[in-house]
Amino acid sequence: MLQGYVHPDFGRVAEVISQQIPRNRPGGAALTVYHKGQCVVDIWGGTRNRDGDPWRAETVSLSFSTTKGVASTLLHILVDQGYLRYDDPVSKYWPEFGQRLKQFITVRQLLCHEAGLYHIRDMIDDAEQMMDWNYMTTAIERASPIHEPGLTNGYHALTYGWLIGELIQRVTNKTFAEVLEELIAAPLQLDGLYVGLPDDQMHRRAELVQSVGGKDSYGMRTEDRSQKLMLKAVTAGLKVARIDLNKTISALVPRGAMYLDFNSPDFVNACVPAANGMFTARSLGKLYALLANGGELDGIRLISRDTMNEITQIQNRTMGDVIPVPMHWRLGFHRVWALGKPTSLSFGHFGFGGSGGWADPVRNLAIGLTLNSGIGTPFGDARILQITGAVIKAAERRYLIPDVEQIHGIGPFFPRDRRTTYGTAKKLVTGVLPRRRKSDVTAV
Repeated sequence: MLQGYVHPDFGRVAEVISQQIPRNRPGGAALTVYHKGQCVVDIWGGTRNRDGDPWRAETVSLSFSTTKGVASTLLHILVDQGYLRYDDPVSKYWPEFGQRLKQFITVRQLLCHEAGLYHIRDMIDDAEQMMDWNYMTTAIERASPIHEPGLTNGYHALTYGWLIGELIQRVTNKTFAEVLEELIAAPLQLDGLYVGLPDDQMHRRAELVQSVGGKDSYGMRTEDRSQKLMLKAVTAGLKVARIDLNKTISALVPRGAMYLDFNSPDFVNACVPAANGMFTARSLGKLYALLANGGELDGIRLISRDTMNEITQIQNRTMGDVIPVPMHWRLGFHRVWALGKPTSLSFGHFGFGGSGGWADPVRNLAIGLTLNSGIGTPFGDARILQITGAVIKAAERRYLIPDVEQIHGIGPFFPRDRRTTYGTAKKLVTGVLPRRRKSDVTAV
């Protein structure tokens, strides 16, 4: 049974997530949707652990790579405040980084996954070392790029967090957690946005209920077999397509990863800004609502419109070395998929296990999704695609796209008889233009 609030126009969205929450086994989820700056969905249901304790309004859940979108937003705020610039070399702010052919890598290249530093499997001996910040930043300093920076892109699945996080710490002289609280969580009055969950908040967390690491995993269940069969099929497909699976493993699977317990207090308490954010859907949704509305929400501006325009420009369109799909990387965000709905200007970040958040500046629409059951791909699974489609469909039925004066959400809600196509509306969102390169190829 779901709890919370749903605007009548978004009733179908509640039906979709209700069907996704496990019925006769552990697992829960929460979803928040904003449209035109208004919270129209704030719901949760299911269980937060294997003992069957109910998911609550305040429950925070491990959100894996969804954390990258939060870390990226934090860096963008600092760029907007003048702490650093996108095209400066990283070594300007982090001198030790500039060794072993890394002296010219730029902040921009980190954000769009072009630095060639994704190969964590070659940097550390055991996945547990990821919980040691100083060890990880030193390992990155000593690493050499696996390809010429800027030549191509490769998803920095785990190293991204320390690359961006250490930059944030260097320019502010504060910890990542302190800056996150000061610049995002406190101004927006968010109820749950943590990277490194404090001890006094541990009682709020949901536990993963799938067989993901740890020594106390479930036995082989039907869905586990399905995941293994799917992984086997994907692996075979990658080989047929001549994709170098070793690069994927190098970025996604550090040594000892299968024995790392993601539910352990040590992992949850550590700061891993690419993988262990503990969020409420309400906090994710509100943050992405601000991004969808040009960097401002409820009179609070965290990012200027000029910086928002820079953030959302597509940096590369080619298929990456690690993920065999063109992700259309923006600065720290990837494309958003929705079956049958145009989303070319939408951006966000999804995570392993199904969580995610995204912003649509054309429709002024945003969602945050958290859950604790499911494995899927590094970028979510079919559930977030279903929710995305339902949310967009509900928004389009509710209010159709207006003229330029109202495109940024500053006008009233729109009457149903004002019809403008998505393509026309895109032109009204100024400054958000794709950045193409000669080496890019046309991709879906």
